[in-house]
Amino acid sequence: MDKSKKGLIAASSAMILWGLLPVYWKQMSDVPAYEILSHRIIWSLVASSLLLIPGNRWAAVRDVIGNRKNLYMLMTSGTIIASNWLLYIWAVNKGYIIQCSLGYFINPLLNVLLGFLVFKDALRKVQWWAIGLAAAGVAYQIVQYGRFPWISLGLACSFTIYGLIRKLASVESLPGLFVETAFLSVPAGAFLLWTALSGSGAFPGAGAKTSLLLMGTGVITSVPLIWFVWGARNLSLVTVGLLQFVAPTLQFGLGYWVYHESFSSAQMVTFAAIWVALTIYTVDSFIHRPSPKIADQV
Repeated sequence: MDKSKKGLIAASSAMILWGLLPVYWKQMSDVPAYEILSHRIIWSLVASSLLLIPGNRWAAVRDVIGNRKNLYMLMTSGTIIASNWLLYIWAVNKGYIIQCSLGYFINPLLNVLLGFLVFKDALRKVQWWAIGLAAAGVAYQIVQYGRFPWISLGLACSFTIYGLIRKLASVESLPGLFVETAFLSVPAGAFLLWTALSGSGAFPGAGAKTSLLLMGTGVITSVPLIWFVWGARNLSLVTVGLLQFVAPTLQFGLGYWVYHESFSSAQMVTFAAIWVALTIYTVDSFIHRPSPKIADQV
């Protein structure tokens, strides 16, 4: 099997796991979101530490620590991704999986807009139409549904800004995850120590199943990330772009068909507008794709 096929399997597997992640969080719905987040930080630090051992990749971590600019940027990106994780875990366990999926459908279009605003990337007229249509869909929901879709936009904006900072930092994903979680482990560890001493923590008081699930948060954070990064490096940018719609599609299916979340007509209009916008954007990207090349960093 050639590298492109292996890359497709790896990246697709990562997206499927990310799309099914709500099922994992639902198994711990009785645990407060901020406690799950703290465990995710600590166990991700442990998992990334172990995964850095093969190939002696600790040199990359030392390079980050020795570069004050990159170190500060990763401290910032770590804070942002922690807020994204917290909002996502809370929203899933409160019954807002569909709103979460909307956020990750919006994310690619926000990336395009941010590229224009920050990197001065030229946008074609069709791309502007796609962004405008998505914005109109969100505006319709605000007017008709009577509520600002803050969960969706919060997830989309935080993940977009996180991606921007990681792009500017130019640090590989795994060493970057280690540095981010090492920084976050101080408050997370202090909080978990307090819950353990006070007897209010879920680990290990909630039983073996919950304790194992909390420990597994490090694996479900680190492993899909490695799969996706490796896969993306062996795929065209267009293929990577198409794959990013797998996870929110699965999330939407889980929210609607498995967990039977409410789905209003206003939400349907918003989703329809964004789906059409993404179709326009994807077709335009395919037509104007650059010469075949390998994605060198995600």
